[in-house]
Amino acid sequence: MLCCISFLFTACKTKTAVTDVKANYPEWAKNAVIYEVNVRQYTPEGTFKAFEANLPRLKELGVDILWIMPIHPIGVLDRKVPKGFKTSLGSYYSVKDYKGVNPEFGTEADFKALVTKAHEMGFKVIIDWVANHSSRDNNWITEHPDWYIKDSTGKMITPFDWTDCAKLNYANQDMRAAMIDAMKYWVANCDIDGFRCDVAGEVPVDFWETARMELEKTKPMFMLAENEDHPELCKKAFDANYAWGTCNGTLVNVAKGKDSVQQIIRQVMKVDSILPKNAMQMNFVTNHDENSWNGTVTEKFGVGGKAFAVLTYTIPGMPLIYSGQEAGLNKRLQFFVKDTINWSNLELTPFYQTLNKLKHGNEALFNPPYGGTFEKIKNTEPTKVLSFMRAKGDTKVLVIVNLSAAPVSVAVKGDVVNGTYKDAFTGAETKIVKKEPMNLEAWGYKVLEIK
Repeated sequence: MLCCISFLFTACKTKTAVTDVKANYPEWAKNAVIYEVNVRQYTPEGTFKAFEANLPRLKELGVDILWIMPIHPIGVLDRKVPKGFKTSLGSYYSVKDYKGVNPEFGTEADFKALVTKAHEMGFKVIIDWVANHSSRDNNWITEHPDWYIKDSTGKMITPFDWTDCAKLNYANQDMRAAMIDAMKYWVANCDIDGFRCDVAGEVPVDFWETARMELEKTKPMFMLAENEDHPELCKKAFDANYAWGTCNGTLVNVAKGKDSVQQIIRQVMKVDSILPKNAMQMNFVTNHDENSWNGTVTEKFGVGGKAFAVLTYTIPGMPLIYSGQEAGLNKRLQFFVKDTINWSNLELTPFYQTLNKLKHGNEALFNPPYGGTFEKIKNTEPTKVLSFMRAKGDTKVLVIVNLSAAPVSVAVKGDVVNGTYKDAFTGAETKIVKKEPMNLEAWGYKVLEIK
């Protein structure tokens, strides 16, 4: 859900990092990049084993956390069938058995082997968790009908327009205990490292806080909430939420000329004002929902996709890469049927490798609360160019991005910008002096480091 509240700020610099603020999340997540795995569409086979063969390539890409979309068996009753098709494999988010594995993907042993191999290669693995609702033929429906919310006629409630699902009843303590037990099953049996939790804001905060506490009796967890409008979720239960407003809303609106370039700064400042200091947002230009329902990166950002991707890595937060993003995925993947990603073109891989290396190696860009401050830098073309600085101690990153479809000559302002930098993409030494113009091509960008 996109948070549409607007805020005005008198300052354009985030608060100085407080050194005694400690994140809930494990140390390994402090400069991590997350990668969303759509197993069904990743390979022609669409299995865990087939995906496993891609781990060496993803290691070279430089991602850290593998978020695997729901692995569970999918309900058959009332499956949605997309227009133009006669059958459907169903929605991953219509869970028939919380302790089972979708046979489409393989077996639990196959999944466990994938996690083990990923761990051996240095990855962490989190799985998608759907706690708000189950399929309409989950065994809980018949065995525990009181675990579901019903309307005045006794009919189970469908959340939103998800007619293949039934909404769970969090007033029932037995259901809560069973849900936590199922989450613990995957930590104990397959050694996963956390969860991405679907529509997390539809589930009570106190449930998530209890679940987090119970899960961490086994091992430290990384928890990602698909939510933006309930920042209280990130006080204790979650480490990160979604940057729907910053990335899904504002960046797209800027690309289409519906929002001003400076609205991006306002959104960053809004996040700084309302999100707990021990938490972060996940930044993205695409994900499975965006790609399938709202359009490809090209549809949303035109030829400026790389410029906006740079922003997802350099504003505060953890960046996401979706399956196929590094291959310039140029079609909306079908959601309910098989639609394999085309991997024939990996020309964007060096671009994302550079960004991942930058994220890992520059403390100013570490994930909150460990990264540097964010400061707006004024420039001579504020309607076209976004410029800002991330700084931690003597380490600085100056980011200058032309968010327009025309070349521009621009100069940045303020003594703070003066210095000799290294261009993260070219390696060239670049001297920046305030008010001295530089040329940027249409949708061009500079990411400049001082260490």
